[in-house]
Amino acid sequence: MTVVSSKEFVTNQDRYFAMAIDEEVCIKRGEKMFHLMPRFIDGTNVKERVYYDPDEDFYNSITMDELLIGVKEDLQEMFMNKRV
Repeated sequence: MTVVSSKEFVTNQDRYFAMAIDEEVCIKRGEKMFHLMPRFIDGTNVKERVYYDPDEDFYNSITMDELLIGVKEDLQEMFMNKRV
């Protein structure tokens, strides 16, 4: 394991990125320690986004304006029924 200061890391980033492929590299900043770990992207790890068509529940849902009206009504009722 190689431990470097944050200043040393910033000065020689390429060196430490290359080093992190084969060994553990830690960057120390004050009392904190950060681990530099490689992530390899290949066809099995990267997933495509899937978009679904809106269903019946989507079309039956309320709008933000309708929700806001309901929330305001509920808050007014809570304050009117408040017990001291």
